[in-house]
Formats: sequence, structure tokens, C-alpha cells
Amino acid sequence: MEICGKKTRCRAGSSPMSTLTCGKVQDMKRIIKNGTVVNDSGCIKADVLIDGEIIEKVAPDIGDPGAEIVDAEGKLVLPGAVDAHTHMDLDVGFTRACDDFYSGTVAAAAGGTTTIIDHMAFGPKGSYPWHQVREYHKLADGNAVIDYGFHGVLQEKADERTLSEMKEIAEKEGISSFKLYLTYDLMLHDKDVFAVLKEAKKDNILITVHCENDGMVNYLRERFGNEGKLSAEYHPLSRPAAAEAEAVNRMAYLASEVGDAPLYIVHLSSAAGLREVKNIIKRGQKHFGVETCPQYLILDDSMYDDPKEGLKAIMSPPLRKEEDREALWNALKRDALDTVATDHCPFTFEEQKQRGADDFRMCPNGAPGVEERLMLLYSEGVRKERITLPQLVKYTAANPAKIFGLYPKKGLIEKGADADIVIIDPDKKTRFSRDTIHGNADYSCYEGMELHGGIDTVMQRGRVIVKDREFLGEKGAGQYLKRGISSIC
Repeated sequence: MEICGKKTRCRAGSSPMSTLTCGKVQDMKRIIKNGTVVNDSGCIKADVLIDGEIIEKVAPDIGDPGAEIVDAEGKLVLPGAVDAHTHMDLDVGFTRACDDFYSGTVAAAAGGTTTIIDHMAFGPKGSYPWHQVREYHKLADGNAVIDYGFHGVLQEKADERTLSEMKEIAEKEGISSFKLYLTYDLMLHDKDVFAVLKEAKKDNILITVHCENDGMVNYLRERFGNEGKLSAEYHPLSRPAAAEAEAVNRMAYLASEVGDAPLYIVHLSSAAGLREVKNIIKRGQKHFGVETCPQYLILDDSMYDDPKEGLKAIMSPPLRKEEDREALWNALKRDALDTVATDHCPFTFEEQKQRGADDFRMCPNGAPGVEERLMLLYSEGVRKERITLPQLVKYTAANPAKIFGLYPKKGLIEKGADADIVIIDPDKKTRFSRDTIHGNADYSCYEGMELHGGIDTVMQRGRVIVKDREFLGEKGAGQYLKRGISSIC
């Protein structure tokens, strides 16, 4: 065994992991025994043999006298979750998200996520795609505690240089997906969107899109401002579901016109948007994927009724109605959506969110969620029979890995995959609060909820980084991932 470090006891007390050798272990063997292994294809009672950083074997009754044993009797063994939509260290101009790539990935790890793909913020006005790639390496490299990749960002224009850099970044950096916005100051207008989609089709690049009709949103925000309707309850009214639905439909037709360019809709929030998705699928459009988020499944717009507390839930798109939540759960049950990501974009409530106390339009948009996702979906989804265990893995691990070019190294428990593993104890309880979450946000939107099940152990490439929600990993241990072509392409 080669190590760079000394043999010592980890901080997990008297747990089965407490005698593991700390340091950079290259050929240690471990066996996770007696657990129920869950992939998107099904569940089996099996052991998992880990050799160094890689899964060597999945089978019943694996024996190896030199391996350390992790007893998972009565527990669920899942692939490490992949969150394909986070915003670490996001610069919104007047403030920054309160989680950087260290604190944010610690929170992710504590919640069972072992890989993130982060959406870059807009760069300075007039900048080109390479600018933010370089900036984000400065922010993430040496800080992330789990594996990470980036989505490129497109802004303002789609001239020859922009399109050329998009292709070059995909080839050199393995950034095979780029995001554009249909609203906000540096959005792309339809002419440029069309040019991007045409290039993306040619180069097998996946375009992810924030879908809201900018004209509708800005008209309503201005109107409410003129009428003095500036409390949190007007935030969802200023960004109606129709704005999302129209933009989803428009993007699909633009992509279709260039031969079904690869298209991925982020954070779908509404039944109206879902109806457009169904129409798109019905007419046979290819190379198309859709994401939703836990907040649109668990929460609703009643959170905005309290003018102060409602600031916590100001995000775009906003929280919707009960019927929207149920429509999205039903879509997941029928496999009509592809992923559940978080859109983790946290700001402090006591300070940053108060900027919107007198005018919701001034409140930074976003909320924490990277730590809460997996257990929310297990407790509210699996335990309430809204989705199955294989679907849980499908939406949080397998599909994100496939869609964003990380499969089969990520997203499954199988020979040859990275040993990114989450062990869930169904008998535990989980409660999120400002005192228990690991990120820098001073609140959770799910404060007070008691969830069935809890995270027992998290492994990143064979190394235990979380035990009983205590973070045991190292700053900078995450690897930058160059990604392949999306399965949607």
C-alpha cells in the first residue's frame, strides 16, 4: 500500500470506518458488505469491492482477506449523486453567492453529492467565453472537495468569435455544454440563439437554457414597481408560468429548425411549462432534455405570503402552486423528465437577502439546496411512493452523468466506475436547519422538516469524505472533469 501521510484514526469515532488509513491511498481494498445496491436499472442485494479509487466488482458474498469491511446491513448503497446545476461563488454584480467552491462542495458532499457541474456567471460586459473559463478555474481549482466540471456561458452576442471559442473550449477543456439566458441584461436575443443552436448542432455541443420571456417579465416588474407592489408576494406574479411555457416552446422550435440541435431546459417549474414539454416530445423532437429542482417539488408560493420570510424563497423561476408541484411529481413518476438538480445559489438571509426588504426586485435571486436534494427526494419521493429507488438514482446520478458526458465513470455502481458511493440508512431521521447545514447560508428553505432516512457514509473515489454528516475530506481533493459528448447529442 502506497500512502502519502501517516496511519491514524479518522474522525469517525468508533464507526467501522474509524481504522481506515488516512492519506492518499492508491491500492487499498474495501468491501461494502450486505447492503442493497441501487442503480437506475434496479436494486440487488450485493457486496461492492473497491480497489483504490475504482469499483472492482459487484456481486453477492465477495471475499478478500486483505480488504477492509464496511458493513451496510439494512442500508442502501447508491452511486454518488451528480448535481448538474450549481452556482458556486456566483457574481451577480452587486453581491456574490455566499458559498464558494470550498464551502459549497463541502455542503454538497454532506448531502451525498460527489460531483457538481457548475454554471458560470456572466463575465464583464463585452467579454467572450474563454474569459469565464479562466476565471472559474481560479475559483475552483485547489478549493473544491469533490469532483467538478463547468458549463460555459454565452452572453450578449453570437458573433464569429463567440462561436469559434465555444467549439475550442469544448475541444480543449472538455466543456461540452453551454448555457444561454432568454432574460436578464446580458441575455441572447433570438437571432443569436438561432446562430448558437446551429453551431451546437454541428459540433455536438449541448445548449442549456434559462427559459423565461424577457418582455413579459420586465413589463410586469416595471408595472408592479409603478404601482408600489414591491413585497415578496409580487415576485411570483412578476414571473408567471406563462413566461416559462412560452420560452420553452420557442426554444424547442428554434432548435428543431436547425435539425433538432441538442437542447436542455434547466429548472422547469410549472405545469404550463410541462405541457409544452409534452407537446415537444409528442411531435418527436430529438436531442432534448429537461431538468427540475427540489424546490419546485417540495415548496409552493405560499412561502411568499410573509413579506420578510418570503425573501428566503426569491429565486427565478419562482415557486409555483400546489398543482404545479403535483404535475412535476407525476412527470417524474412517468419518466417524463430527465434530471433533478438544485440550482444551488445561496445568499445570506440576515444580510444579502435584506436588500429586497422594501423592493423584491432588489433581492438577489437564489437559495441553498445542494445539501438537501438527495434526502428530500428519498423522503418525499421514494418513501411517499412518488418515485422508486431506481428513479431516485436515475434523476440524481445516472441521467446527469449520461447527459453531461460523465458516464460510465460517474452515475452507477459497476465494475470500472469511480468508487463514488453514498450509503443511506433508512432508519435514521434528517432535519435541516441553519445550525446543521454545512454551507455558508444562514437558513434552509426546508427548516423544520423531519425527513425519513439519513446519510451514513459518502465516498469519493474510494475515500470516505463524510461519516454521519461530518465532513472528513480535504480542501482541493476534487478533480476537474473534462467531459465527453452528451447522450442527448
